[in-house]
Amino acid sequence: MAGTLPSALGLAQDLLRCASVTPADDGAMAVLDAALTRLGFTVTHLPFGTTPNLFARIGTEGPHFCFAGHTDVVPAGAGWRHEPFGGVVADGVLYGRGACDMKGAIASFIAAAEARLSRPISGSISLLITGDEEGPATDGTVRVLGWMAEHGQIPDFCLVGEPTNPHRLGEVIKIGRRGSLNARITVHGIQGHAAYPHLADNPTHRLVALLQALTAAPRDAGSAWFEPTTLQITSIDVGNPATNVIPARATAMLNMRFNDLHSGASLEAWLRAVCARYAERFDLEVSVSGESFLTEPGPAVDRLVAAITQATGVTPRLDTGGGTSDARFIARFCPVAEFGLVGQTMHKTDECVAVADLEALASAYAGILDAFVP
Repeated sequence: MAGTLPSALGLAQDLLRCASVTPADDGAMAVLDAALTRLGFTVTHLPFGTTPNLFARIGTEGPHFCFAGHTDVVPAGAGWRHEPFGGVVADGVLYGRGACDMKGAIASFIAAAEARLSRPISGSISLLITGDEEGPATDGTVRVLGWMAEHGQIPDFCLVGEPTNPHRLGEVIKIGRRGSLNARITVHGIQGHAAYPHLADNPTHRLVALLQALTAAPRDAGSAWFEPTTLQITSIDVGNPATNVIPARATAMLNMRFNDLHSGASLEAWLRAVCARYAERFDLEVSVSGESFLTEPGPAVDRLVAAITQATGVTPRLDTGGGTSDARFIARFCPVAEFGLVGQTMHKTDECVAVADLEALASAYAGILDAFVP
């Protein structure tokens, strides 16, 4: 492994003491700027709208390896045993909002980079850090990637430090993610008296039949690397305060998590066709927050597995489950995978990480840099 591995703990504590609840920054980017500048990185701040973003790179040649992450966190909530923005260590555990999601990983990025830079490199290391992952994700990674493409800064491989491990460090590398689609279906009918249904057209009946058709059978049986597509109805609303009035419209919302057998466009077309079979008049609004993507297993993924196994003593399995992450944007530009801390406490009261896991993650990242950057 390159050089003596610096501790990630001090930088993690400095980051946790910044109350960077989306969309606030509270000095988190300045903490990173100072740490990266000290190591010789060229740091570029890229604010878009009110979102703070940072891109830092050392080296000008390939191969170019990039770490990606976010400094923004969700609100702390109440009931913490330690100050949520205090960076407190107790009994070998670091507490704080963002400890595992994902300021701890960012500190480990930088500790690993410092170790790798203890000897000359012929490639490049970069960091893409946003303050807009827990928020709308419109002015963060996706905008920085556009800037990177315009300025010739797209890496050969990118690793996102999301907390991928369910129970133990080293369990899981994410090599893909399902797509996510939200839909709002409004069926229009004719309002009328409940005692005279022949004079009305009840849209609720049509909507219920429509939803039954959508959920009657799985959309698929899954694919080589993905589990079956799911459809969950998340709301049904008529907005009718009267018991004796047939409503004029009925609305439902749903979410689909889809695999690589589909695209957002193909699923929208399917939804529209089903709606048309059950309702003469309807509105369908669809938003796709991310398409499915997969980084095919191969030599690059093998290098990740080997470095993580050496650092943790655990051979990670390759996985595509869970929700969406900023990797969905990065996948449009270069191969991407995700590996970070144990996610048991992310977004919870008393979010925390074992200090030993934090340092082991830095060791794994250092091994990954050894494997990707000569």
